[in-house]
Parts: sequence; C-alpha cells; structure tokens
Amino acid sequence: MAETRVRDSRDSIHFWAATDVGRVRDHNEDNFLVDKNLNLFVVADGMGGHAAGEIASAIAVNAMRDVVHQNKDLIEAYREGSQIASSADVINLLEHAVQKACAEIHNRAKREPEKRGMGTTLSALLVIDNRGFIAHVGDSRIYLLRGSRVVQLTEDHSLINELIKRGRMNREEAQSSGYKNAVTRAVGVYESVDVDTIDFDVLPGDQFLLASDGLTTYLTNDEIPPVITDKTDIREIPEAFIEIANDRGGKDNITNIVVRMFDPDGKASALKREVNLKIETIRKMPLFKFLDYKELVRIMNITQMIEKKPNEVVIREGEEGKELYLILSGQVRVHKGDTDIVTLTSGDHFGEMALIDKAVRSADVTAVKPTQLLQISRQDFFKIIRNEPPLATKLLWSFLQVLSERLRVTSADLSDAREDRTIEDLTEELFELKPEAPQE
Repeated sequence: MAETRVRDSRDSIHFWAATDVGRVRDHNEDNFLVDKNLNLFVVADGMGGHAAGEIASAIAVNAMRDVVHQNKDLIEAYREGSQIASSADVINLLEHAVQKACAEIHNRAKREPEKRGMGTTLSALLVIDNRGFIAHVGDSRIYLLRGSRVVQLTEDHSLINELIKRGRMNREEAQSSGYKNAVTRAVGVYESVDVDTIDFDVLPGDQFLLASDGLTTYLTNDEIPPVITDKTDIREIPEAFIEIANDRGGKDNITNIVVRMFDPDGKASALKREVNLKIETIRKMPLFKFLDYKELVRIMNITQMIEKKPNEVVIREGEEGKELYLILSGQVRVHKGDTDIVTLTSGDHFGEMALIDKAVRSADVTAVKPTQLLQISRQDFFKIIRNEPPLATKLLWSFLQVLSERLRVTSADLSDAREDRTIEDLTEELFELKPEAPQE
C-alpha cells in the first residue's frame, strides 16, 4: 500500500504525497519530503545495491530539509522583501543543500564499501509566497500545470534524453530502449554534482506534480491535467497516478507529490493574463522565437517591469547601452533631437544590441503615452548564456539569423543605391553628350 501525508500551508498551498513499491520491486528506494513550515517539497529516487538506494534517497531529503531549515532566516528575509536576501541567494541555498546531500552520501559510501557508488535523483521545489525555486539532479521530474497547459520544468539527466537531444533516438524508440534507467547525473556518486536551478513566478491556481520516473515512464503530458483537475479532493490525486503506473506495469517504485496553489481571492485570471502578456511579448522578438514555454519563462524571470510617463526619457543618445527593452503597452518615439525616426508600440522592442556590446546609444527614446516596458540587462542575459548551454545555443542561432537578415536587407539597400547612382550617372552623361543647339 502507498503511504500518504497531507498538510495545508498558510491556507494558500494544499498538497498530498504518496509512494508505492510498484508491482516488480521487493523494496522501495524512493523517498519524499513535505515540510509544511518551509513549503519545501522533495522527491528522491535512490539507486544502488544492498538497500543503498533507499539510504541515499533518505540522506538526500533529510539534508535538504536540514540545510533549508537552518537558513530559514534568509527565506523570511526574502519573503519580507529585505535587500539582504535576493532570489539568487535562495537559489544558492538550494544548491548548497544539494551539494551537502551529495557529500554526505558519498562519504557514507566510502565508509561502507558495500554501498560504494550509491546515489539518488533529487527534485526539490521551494515556494516562497508568489515565487518558486527548483533544484534538480537526475530523471525525476517537476511539472507545472497552469490552466490547461502542462510544462515540464526540469530536464532529465539521462542517457535517453541525451540521445534524443543529439538526434540519435526518437521518443518512440526511447519507450522500448534498454537504457531507461541510465542517468547521467546523480547525487552522491561523486563528491559534488552539477545542479540545475530555476526560479519563476508562482500564480494562484498553479498546480505542480513532482514525480519519480516510476510514474513518469508511464505518463504523457496530456494525461496529467485530467487526473489533477477532475478530482476536487487533492488526497485522491497521488493515488490515482500510482494506480495508472501500476496498471501499466509498475516496474519501478512510484512516488509523487501534488501541490496546489489555492486561489481564495480569485486573482488567478488577472495574474495569468499579465504573465501571458509578458511571455507573448517576449516570444514576438526574433531573438527568442525558437524558445519553448519553459525557456520563455526563464527569460521572463530576468526581466524587470518599468513604467514611463508621457515625455519621460527611456534612452538618451550617447549613453552606454546596457539593456534591451520590450514594450508591453503604450508608445515610444525614437528620435534625434526633434526629428522623429520611428514610433514603436506594444510588442515592439529596441536597444537589443546592448545585449552584445557596450556601444553607445545612437538615438533618444521617449515615452509618448503611459508605457509599460520589460527591461533585460546585459549582465543577466550573459548569466543565462554561461549557465544554460542548451538555451544559449538557441539564442545564438536566433541571433545569427537576425544578423543574416539584416545583412541581406543592407546588401539589398546598397544594391538599390548603386543602381540609383548608375541611372543618375547615365542621365548626366546623356545630358553632357547631347549636342548643342545650332547657332543661328
């Protein structure tokens, strides 16, 4: 039978968790953590013989709880908006917790040779008011259900996923592959591990599913919304997922946590519209057109909303460019002195070259009417480029296409200019060669 736990947190977060040994394994190496005081949720899928996987996953979830609990002052400072605690500090805290778990598991294995090589996956979600923070290693997953859209927020660190990304295997072939359980990263196998992290807006009405691969192997994204939304009682949902996995084979341990952001004030619709407007505005920019929803959310997370009044300056000619701007609403004029160059409105962008170099601005930009802008700084953009290679590859490809298109346009303009000059030259020559009128 599955074991379940439930708690409500500050009347805004409802959750329920369940784990099951499955139909094939004789013991359960999964572990999970739900901490109602910290709003911390963790799923860990252990691996290793002699019950080592169960030990590794237990060490991992306990280390996560201990480190986050020891630093709850930082979390409270962030919740209160204190300048001494930023979102980067919270992300660093979660990464530190994973590294501590990694070191503890590795050291335990060194002391007990029969457990050498043991490790665990780890997917952790920390919710602080309207902000979510994720730390992830391995092939357990965290999904976001927002409205009817399902987004896998984590990326599998598995051999299968690497082969799919490199075009060596498609998803249909992956279903029958013998490499399903081969992970490329795990907590505890080595003294340290690369940790994927992300922070993002959490909206009232958002729902999350944290799950080990004993469930996700049997589940498609399209099957998640009906299970979660068709049941009013959240306590029924994890058991329903376990039943699906067992009915389809149950070849591995099955663990999942469902987290539901309660919407007592009915604010979800307005907030979703705001977030969707931001994402759609970002998507319209050619630099970001190849990004998927999760990657667009990642870009949105580094934007800053600014508002400008009519006649207020956004950019001054001659100043160093440091930010790209996207217009959410309103209107701006690009001008040199009193001479207008172009007027830009919702969905347009300007200043994108500031993401690449420190060249000075070539014109002024001034708000014509009340205007909302999304601002992306070069520093934050470079941080993504450094830390997220797959996303960086897409951005580089898009940027090359933008440059290529501009070169084609410039080349065409130059060609047209040459033709115009040639016609002028020929006209002048014709007039010069025209015989003078006969003298009377």
